[in-house]
Amino acid sequence: MSSNMGLNHRKSRLKSGVLLLLVALSLPVWSTPATSASQTVRQFDPATGKWVKRSVAIKPRALRSNASPIVPAIVPFSENLSAGTIVVDTDARRLYRVLGNGTAIRYGIGVGREGFTWRGAERISRKAEWPGWTPPPEMIDREAANGRTLPSYVEGGPDNPLGARALYLGSTLFRIHGTNQPWSIGQAVSSGCIRMANDDIVELFNQVQIGTKVIVR
Repeated sequence: MSSNMGLNHRKSRLKSGVLLLLVALSLPVWSTPATSASQTVRQFDPATGKWVKRSVAIKPRALRSNASPIVPAIVPFSENLSAGTIVVDTDARRLYRVLGNGTAIRYGIGVGREGFTWRGAERISRKAEWPGWTPPPEMIDREAANGRTLPSYVEGGPDNPLGARALYLGSTLFRIHGTNQPWSIGQAVSSGCIRMANDDIVELFNQVQIGTKVIVR
């Protein structure tokens, strides 16, 4: 009797081992994702007035993202400004949101090209998600004089030059907004607006309120 019980026990263990092996063999094998990839994107370029296709190198985690080439960072900020104030350093091409404890969070930005920079203080008068873009008449006329035709309106979305979010500044035509050209961050390329990568403008958008002071230097 005991001999049969031992034999049955060994057979049971053998069957269990075989089942575990079969389960292991049936599991998918996960490979390490590649460190980079490329993606073709279609974007409207307001500088040329044309839709362009561009192949960009991106990391796998950014396939559904619009990340700045300049990584945001918390940095020392000694100026006596209220927490929440936004400071735009045009020359350095950086934007600071004051945290109020001697620090600020710093973002990379794109600024106005030569002849389109400005200085002053405004307050956020409106916030918009995935805003549509209506080029102002003076921009349409200016581009037409250079042989470029701008659309009268571009619907909000990934192809829109204003990107994922927009913060309107007072009664001016200027905005802090996202972009469909994240590689332009850190450059002077706009018509006076302050552009941020979509990842960054979404974060800033969620932290500021209508009435927030914006100082552009």
